[in-house]
Amino acid sequence: MNAQFGHRTILAALLLAFIGRLVHPAFAQSQPAAEGLDQKPAGVLFENVKIFNGTSERLSPPANVLVVGNKIQTISTAPIAVAAGSNIARIAGGGRVLMPGLIDAHSHIYLEATPIEVLLSPKTSFESQTQQAQANATAMLMRGFTSTRDMAGPVFELKKAIDRGDVVGPRIWPSGAMISQTGGHGDFRSLAELPRTATTPLSRAEIYGVGAIADGADEVLRRTREQLMRGASQIKLAAGGGVASVYDPLDVSQYTEAEFRAAVEAAANWNTYVTVHAYTPKAIQTAIRAGVKCIEHGQLLDEETAKLMAQKGIWLSIQPFLDDADANPYPEGSANRAKQLQVAQGTDVAYRLAKKYNLKTAWGTDTLYSPKGASRQGAKLAKLVRWYTPAQVLKMATSTNAELLDLSGPRNPYPGKLGVVEEGALADLVLVRGNPLENIRLIEDPDQNFVAIMKDGKLYKNLLR
Repeated sequence: MNAQFGHRTILAALLLAFIGRLVHPAFAQSQPAAEGLDQKPAGVLFENVKIFNGTSERLSPPANVLVVGNKIQTISTAPIAVAAGSNIARIAGGGRVLMPGLIDAHSHIYLEATPIEVLLSPKTSFESQTQQAQANATAMLMRGFTSTRDMAGPVFELKKAIDRGDVVGPRIWPSGAMISQTGGHGDFRSLAELPRTATTPLSRAEIYGVGAIADGADEVLRRTREQLMRGASQIKLAAGGGVASVYDPLDVSQYTEAEFRAAVEAAANWNTYVTVHAYTPKAIQTAIRAGVKCIEHGQLLDEETAKLMAQKGIWLSIQPFLDDADANPYPEGSANRAKQLQVAQGTDVAYRLAKKYNLKTAWGTDTLYSPKGASRQGAKLAKLVRWYTPAQVLKMATSTNAELLDLSGPRNPYPGKLGVVEEGALADLVLVRGNPLENIRLIEDPDQNFVAIMKDGKLYKNLLR
């Protein structure tokens, strides 16, 4: 036992050191560069823009927005005077629309751009995975997504590198490894790795920090505390069957109320919350009874469950899963494909219930194992017009998603107001060619239609220089 523990400790230390080397500034220089990474001015003045402020159904009259440091200092319909020599960069908006940076409430920066067989192959190095994740993070920011909640994956060191400025990418709210029971949605082992004993080495997915297998309240408590120790801003558990996982049909409920409560109490002690992967009424209701604050997915929920969520103020973080070209790729005739079709059939019902009971509804992508799918982040957001107006869609992906991020309380890694364009808010902004409230499809092509992208007061793209 002591020898095995020592081996795991050394392995973990080596892995952390290796990740730290990967995100060193010298390594980061090899990553794709964003546009406009010149010396940061003291401030930026957006002139003659119409503002979608993240909450209103309408654009503002032509206005001017002054950013100083990392915050919006002044918004005025009158000209904003700038003293000579004040090092304020000017952007002539020309009547374009200025809106908050977009927020993806359910992403997987490490998992979404790499096929699963490559991700878990012994031939795949962690160095190559980290390079791919860094490139994916940069591409996400350049699509106008300035913040994301990462819902399973080893993003802690990548987040630190982005925050230091060594890598270009969005703000990240990390969950760390998804905690899963044996045979649950986060169990990526093969049957040949069973049974697990006290001396069994961790699986590849556990070593990388994709999943953490825990059975019983005591193990769940330990794994929850481990993610919090690593820097998780919220905790994620698998509460039921999943489409991507191998061993669990969708109707399977995972974890007992006592096991959920162990995670909830540990998270509450750190002043944050637990969210769960769940589709079915039983899985959702069990989690809610234990004190879980948010449900990821929920496509198979029913009327009774929707009522319960409304009464308890539970968040629904749902994705527009449909049987279309954006569906995560699974072979026709496979069990995964059958589960995927079942979820897609429930999507319309879930959104209808969410609207009927006025649930707190967040939006995310949850793309897995598909570089093409990752690149269509904006297109997946635009799909929400099937159920909402363009203004409601953009509100969900800005101010509403920002409310969900705030649920992390003191564990929020970026204190300040996000998801809005208002004085005093953090300066995460996108300048759009055209009016997305009239044509939501503008966000499908950020290369052409997002002419300026700012995060934390720094311009990463500016086509109007």
